[in-house]
Amino acid sequence: MTGGGVVPGSIVLMGGEPGIGKSTLLLQFAAGVVAGSGAGGAVLYASGEESAAQVRLRAGRLDLLGGPAAASIQVLAEAEVGAVIEAARTMRPVVLIVDSVQTLRSDDLDGPAGSVGQVREAAAGLAAFAKSEGVAVVIVGHVTKDGSLAGPKTLEHLVDAVLTLEGDRYGSLRVLRASKNRFGSTDEVGVFEMRETGLIEVADPSGAFLVRHAGPVAGSIVVPTMEGTRPLLVEVQALVSPSGIGPPRRTASGIDPNRMALLLAVLGRHAGIALGSHDVYANIAGGLSVGDRGLDLPLSIALASSARNVAVGASTVAVGEVGLLGELRAVPGLERRLREAARLGFARAIVPTDGSPGRDIDGIETIAVSTLREAVATAIEHHERPGRGASSDRMTAVGPSMVG
Repeated sequence: MTGGGVVPGSIVLMGGEPGIGKSTLLLQFAAGVVAGSGAGGAVLYASGEESAAQVRLRAGRLDLLGGPAAASIQVLAEAEVGAVIEAARTMRPVVLIVDSVQTLRSDDLDGPAGSVGQVREAAAGLAAFAKSEGVAVVIVGHVTKDGSLAGPKTLEHLVDAVLTLEGDRYGSLRVLRASKNRFGSTDEVGVFEMRETGLIEVADPSGAFLVRHAGPVAGSIVVPTMEGTRPLLVEVQALVSPSGIGPPRRTASGIDPNRMALLLAVLGRHAGIALGSHDVYANIAGGLSVGDRGLDLPLSIALASSARNVAVGASTVAVGEVGLLGELRAVPGLERRLREAARLGFARAIVPTDGSPGRDIDGIETIAVSTLREAVATAIEHHERPGRGASSDRMTAVGPSMVG
């Protein structure tokens, strides 16, 4: 995530929702630093939110109270930034971890901890210490209710890397992303699973995000996305139902709602699937957020599948960008996406004609289509509708304009 390792003298900001696992991940990171730095390497963990005893309890749950981590990770329960920096200068650790910057305060500045001035002053002091002493500093940042990092934008400008830990905190999977990185790519992601012993790297994230269904399900299709250099297969789910009183609802989880609104308009104009009077819900299974434009085509197919109550073949994947005129556009890394799909047992892929490899790859059949209407017909025709009475349900829900 940081380009091959944490650079001495760098400062990294990590954000995430409360309870997502930031402190757990950083405590495990501290243990890894100690184990990899050899004799004499130490980490100072400065906690402004928890007492030293509380941090020790977490270390016990992570089985870090024995071995090199027990002696080389020092915990400092302190919220005054000057005292934290002075302790770090005395100890001279390999890495200084501060949890969190919103709890720090400077005695030289008026205002409560977490205010704009205090956050800016604390971050500037830690950045100056990191550069002058050659110590890597990792600070935790709170997030606002919309998921962005709290505090002044200056905070993000001061640091060398900004990492965000995402996921459903009630689920087990976590994704670590970089929105800024002066020493590496911002396209890479780390995928972890939360267990009793902490966050464990997921060796095969594609299999972790896929949901196995007992039979055909309308409104579901798998898409091979690209997260950095890693192909990742996820399931797109959609639910379309007639709207009751009031304007129809549009709800998206893990998907850009503005993009979904655009695709609904294209479906109605260029694919004959008008959903203006329907409630529409879309979701990425597993709590993942996907910004890949290759999600356009599978999301459109999932919406059409739910509207017509016709399931897509279980062994089918789709990927492609949808234009405003209903045309399909190529996406980068198509062959890598298809190889990953074939590895996981998928047999058919619906892809744009533009950029299509023109041949089957690793045993997966590629079906090249040029328009959204053609893609929808290819994906859901000749498949049985799940459940009895689906035909009448379809006609009631979608109306004559949806047929054909």
